[in-house]
Amino acid sequence: MAAKFSQRLDQVLRARNSLLCVGLDPDPGQMPKALRRLKPAAQLERFLAGVVPATYPHAAAYKMQIGSYLQYGADGFRALARWTRKIGPTRLRILDLKANDIPNSMRMVRDGAFRTLGFDAVTVTPWNGWETLEPFLDEPSRGIFVVAHSSNPGSGDFQEIPTPRGPLWLAVVGEVRRLAHAHGNAGVVLGATFSDALRTARATLGNGVPILVPGIGAQGGSLATTVREGVDAHGRALLVNASRSILYASTEADWRRAAAKEAERTKVQINQLRLGIRTAG
Repeated sequence: MAAKFSQRLDQVLRARNSLLCVGLDPDPGQMPKALRRLKPAAQLERFLAGVVPATYPHAAAYKMQIGSYLQYGADGFRALARWTRKIGPTRLRILDLKANDIPNSMRMVRDGAFRTLGFDAVTVTPWNGWETLEPFLDEPSRGIFVVAHSSNPGSGDFQEIPTPRGPLWLAVVGEVRRLAHAHGNAGVVLGATFSDALRTARATLGNGVPILVPGIGAQGGSLATTVREGVDAHGRALLVNASRSILYASTEADWRRAAAKEAERTKVQINQLRLGIRTAG
């Protein structure tokens, strides 16, 4: 029987001694200068072929934001399938889709993301009801990260709406805890710019339920606070995503080396912060 996603995630974090998730979000407007004159498909391929090997020794996971690939059309979808295979199963591969629809549609999303494209997990929302996520819960070896509290300035428009269980985002976290314990493959997305939310979420989730945290680096979230508030009692169950700060550390000829150095720096800093936290081992 295949391991549940939460177990596999923990195995990868241990094996890599890293909590770093590199966001592979190509942006034509920020590309290295040497790539800017290439045709879009060639530009995308050369960029990924530079960034992935450069960051591979330091990453536990890669997250690919679907919008970054849609702009490349069919070439973008071919790149998603090709690079999930090249990254391979020793790193977690997350499709940042924030999907939500009726269950029949979500079964198609599940099969496309996991079987066709080869991802290990996807980001989703619960907006249409929790039953819409059941197709993913039926496949416990693959994971879902449910968006609870995001980093964008307008996140509070809906995520902070009061409910009998506290603000809406916290009600989401509470339900994810139940699903995680029942199925072993659910986690949450929480933006690094809301440290109080991270602290409360970890207290609600307990140990072993993973949190995916975007928002450090270019978005201004505190890495120290993210690690302190986000890890569980074992110093794990956390993926810290960094995209622009790594991908575009330089646009000059040294862009690959710069990406490697920034990924290494981020991983080392995370691990140093973990050492300062008393954990259960």
